[in-house]
Amino acid sequence: MEGGEDKGGEGSPGERLPPSSGPLERLSQGIPGELPQDGPSLQQPQLNLPHREDEEEEDDEEEEESQRRKGQPDGVLDEDTVAEGLHKLGRSASGIEYVYLNLSLSGHELSDINILSSYVHLQRLDLSYNKINDLSCVGHMPHLLQLNASNNDLTTYFNFKPPKNLKEVDFSNNQIPKMQDLSAYQSLTKLLLDFNNIEEIRGLEKCRSLTHLSLSHNRLVAISGLENLPIKILNLSANQIEKITGLDSLKTLQKLDLSTNKITSLEGLEEHDLLEVINLENNQIAELRELEYIENLPLLRVLNLLKNPVQEQTDYWLLVIFMLLQLTELDLKKISVEEKVAAVNKYDPPPEVVAAKDHMTHVTNSMLQTQRIFDSTLPSLDAPYPMLVLVGPLACGKRELTHKICRQFNNFFRYGPCHTTRAAYFGEENRLDYYFVSQEEFDKMVNTGKFIATYRYSGYYYGLGRDTIESIAREGLATCVHLEIEVRVTYCLTIFV
Repeated sequence: MEGGEDKGGEGSPGERLPPSSGPLERLSQGIPGELPQDGPSLQQPQLNLPHREDEEEEDDEEEEESQRRKGQPDGVLDEDTVAEGLHKLGRSASGIEYVYLNLSLSGHELSDINILSSYVHLQRLDLSYNKINDLSCVGHMPHLLQLNASNNDLTTYFNFKPPKNLKEVDFSNNQIPKMQDLSAYQSLTKLLLDFNNIEEIRGLEKCRSLTHLSLSHNRLVAISGLENLPIKILNLSANQIEKITGLDSLKTLQKLDLSTNKITSLEGLEEHDLLEVINLENNQIAELRELEYIENLPLLRVLNLLKNPVQEQTDYWLLVIFMLLQLTELDLKKISVEEKVAAVNKYDPPPEVVAAKDHMTHVTNSMLQTQRIFDSTLPSLDAPYPMLVLVGPLACGKRELTHKICRQFNNFFRYGPCHTTRAAYFGEENRLDYYFVSQEEFDKMVNTGKFIATYRYSGYYYGLGRDTIESIAREGLATCVHLEIEVRVTYCLTIFV
């Protein structure tokens, strides 16, 4: 029920008060006063000009009085100002009377609010944007649930008897130098201490209901004092934190803001499976490998790495999207489905994409060279030159079988070594087992259309050269090769078998 609902009725509040009750006593109980009679009585003569002038004078006096109250040069709170800020009429804790539950006194330049000690029924109190340095009157409000004392001159906080059920408190933008023991505030769920001079997090050990803690724009150099708290939202932005430590036991953490610090690594975030939002804007993260610490967080949806050196890395945008495919927003921009597809196609393409790109690369590079007729591709029903490709898992014996076939059926097959960028294993010989070449030479062969198919295996590149097959075909034989199982091999088989 709102504050405007103050019409009297059966058993009206005025009947419960003694005749000597003044306006302050009525408001402290949350009981509206009697409404003034508007307009003239029935016996009053018809209004004339002099009477209107009298009303105008009264209005001027009321306006001057209102301006005088708003000015409050001495900063002392009076009952008229309180009356203007009271709102939301509801039942008292006992349920037997109607009282005002909320009071807003924001922006009145108040320094003395001791008068509030008699307002025992308040549940929500807004004292923001004043000059208050003493909150002892709050100790007389046992039913208070929310307190906003931001933007004042406080140098300490909670220096009053704790309201039993106090849940949300805002002490931002004050001059508080350190945190205090809050063991008596076990119902506290939200604590805001932004823009103060705090150097260490402490005193929260018994706040087992605390889910929202904000300490941005302070002087913190490390994260501590948060062990086993049920915090879901944590804001430690604009401090001097260098490492993400002290968060190991915060298993319920959902939103974390560490922007504008001196953080260089994401180590310490890897076990937070409920984490949804991470803000690391304006830090010193320089390497993409740091993302490995958060790539397995299943619920991570929003990541902000703006103003970090890592943004200068090549292919930063697509690579971050690929590493964290669960993201929906990166650096304050929504990630489109097309960008996720592009990232996957670039860094872990499906077989059909790999085969298509491989085919286009080799066909295009081959067409750019001087055209000639290859013996290995001449159409002939009498003397075809097929290719036999043996594939299988690692160490299954396909290389030995390839050599055995070429020895026993040397009138039909000749072994065709592949080119590779890896070094020779013990016992391997160049041109007999593989053509061992450098990465630079391998890339040059790709660009000049020398390969029919290439693939990457265990970090090294392999390629079946066109000239290898051509030299065997000129001898009237078919090529027999062994290749590792890889998507590009599938395409090779499709063409040549």
